[in-house]
Amino acid sequence: MTISSGAFSSIPAALRIPGVYIEFDSRLAGSSAFQGKLLVFGQRLAAGERAALELDRVTSAEQAERLYGRGSMLAEMLRATLSAAPYLETWAIALDDDGTAVKAAGDITVAGTANTSGTLALYIAGYRVRVGVAAADTASTIAQAIVDEINADTRLPVTAAVNGTVPEQVDLTARWAGETGNDIDVRLSARGEDGVSGVTFTITDMAGGSANPDLGTAIPVMGDEWWNWIACPYTDSANLDALEAELDDRWGPMRQIGGRAFTAYRGTHSETGTFGSARNSPHVTCMGTGIAVSPTWLWAATNAAAGARALAIDPARPLQTLELPGLMGPAEADRFTDSERNLLLYDGISTYRVATDGTVRIERQITMYQENAAGIASDAYLDIQVPETLERIRFEQRSMILRKYPRHKLAGDADASLYGAGQPIATPKIIKAELLGLYRTMIGFGWVQDYEGYAESLTANIDPEDPNRLNVIDSPQLVSGYRVHAMQTQFRR
Repeated sequence: MTISSGAFSSIPAALRIPGVYIEFDSRLAGSSAFQGKLLVFGQRLAAGERAALELDRVTSAEQAERLYGRGSMLAEMLRATLSAAPYLETWAIALDDDGTAVKAAGDITVAGTANTSGTLALYIAGYRVRVGVAAADTASTIAQAIVDEINADTRLPVTAAVNGTVPEQVDLTARWAGETGNDIDVRLSARGEDGVSGVTFTITDMAGGSANPDLGTAIPVMGDEWWNWIACPYTDSANLDALEAELDDRWGPMRQIGGRAFTAYRGTHSETGTFGSARNSPHVTCMGTGIAVSPTWLWAATNAAAGARALAIDPARPLQTLELPGLMGPAEADRFTDSERNLLLYDGISTYRVATDGTVRIERQITMYQENAAGIASDAYLDIQVPETLERIRFEQRSMILRKYPRHKLAGDADASLYGAGQPIATPKIIKAELLGLYRTMIGFGWVQDYEGYAESLTANIDPEDPNRLNVIDSPQLVSGYRVHAMQTQFRR
């Protein structure tokens, strides 16, 4: 086959200067390696160097503390993500408290006198505060010791003060304002530590926090960067509505930079089911924490990082059994039962298990998608692997076409044998062959199956009204997760 001058990209056809001219074409050698990014939303403290609504890449917990303030929600979320996935590219957008927001508050009331010396193990949002108690210490003395130890630990999400009227009472105040402060768990001996004889405690749960920051102010800061995974500490309707709308727009064909947001909800089984049933998005996944010791913002951050690390390697592989490091679940008596967790999985809520050693592991990571546009129950995007795998398939298809056919002409198949060798011409058959080859590759990745069915369904033709447009319809069959093993043993005697 004759090679025409049109096959070259840089060597001109009108060339009379003698010489040997060799150009390089990287289309057949290049690849588009996938590199995902995690974005973390959260509140900063005034002590941080970075102003709100700025985008920063964060590589260490120390940097996060410097940028957003030690003990801030965002700094602790980033500490969690970097611990769970240290090699994942991680960025953050800080938010300030809403101007109308109220901080959550609670208290601890001490009663009695210590019969012996000992150490109290007080847990606040999963952080252990050790308080030394001497024999004969009174309730007010112990209350002051608790205040001193809490305020000495600047990573805690609360500050403490002895009540001005009742000296045996420790007043707790969240360090930032908003609803998330209500999720701060306060308890003693969460890991079974011994108490101090003669002393009892009455804990009033954190409550009263209201008005989360407005994510609508942070979403424009995301720009057109592709954020594959997002850790979101907020589950109020206004913020989730705004985030879901943005993620849906990014998922669409005109932007193609979709991502999944990880959130967490704290509450009883009934509260959690009610919350989940009211949502419906394939781009948001919410872990129902129950009355967990660790707070929701750390659940969201840790789950996002652990999930992202695995999904970046293989979007089709289930996340079940992955550890969520550093998190503390509820006390055993407060954990959701099997039947309760099964119900939550029909309410758009993801579930976890707690091992005998306290390790928290994902049980099933699902999206909050529950109904199609007609309002009919649908499991099309039930498991997070479905949108994740579709996203990666699209990435591979776009990368292949843009890399190998960046400036090609489009022609019909009829004269394909007459085109000069090396001509930058794409035809429907050529593109179909490329897609079929790519599908074989993705079968090798374990993302898809049924090559013959895919080949039969794949169609491509030049648009009858626009000769510059190639229309393609394909039907990849995704692999599924091995989640349920049902077996009947018919024994014999």
